[in-house]
Amino acid sequence: MTEIDEIDGGRGDMLLGIVLLYWALHERLECAEPDLSKQERLTLLRLSRPSRMGDLARRMQALPSTLTVVVDGLETRGLVQRNRDPEDRRAWLIELTGTGRARREEMLAEADRALRDATGLPEADLDILGDLLARIRAHIKAEGLPKGLPF
Repeated sequence: MTEIDEIDGGRGDMLLGIVLLYWALHERLECAEPDLSKQERLTLLRLSRPSRMGDLARRMQALPSTLTVVVDGLETRGLVQRNRDPEDRRAWLIELTGTGRARREEMLAEADRALRDATGLPEADLDILGDLLARIRAHIKAEGLPKGLPF
């Protein structure tokens, strides 16, 4: 290790590892979908099932008007469609089209490859990391998400 790589051999190094992992993933994933904005990519990832605009905006911590612009762009590209909610005809459901589902699957596969490449971890360690990150995410959500997160 070089001096720049090591902070204190403890929690500082752990924090540095988290930051480096974030930036390594950011760099790899930023190039994967250059024709989509970050908000468009996050919206596609969030649409695992049809969602009301308001619910999706809340989950993404976005203003409904901002999400409307994002969804308009995705709809223009044929990646999502708006349908009336059968339970409340005043509300709109946003759902992926066939093209959108395929694009989302490609993005998830690319994210998996990026995580494997960035970490260099074997499958068993990735499973452990996944379990730990799920616990961390649940804790942070229970405590309250930081304001301004794009998801």
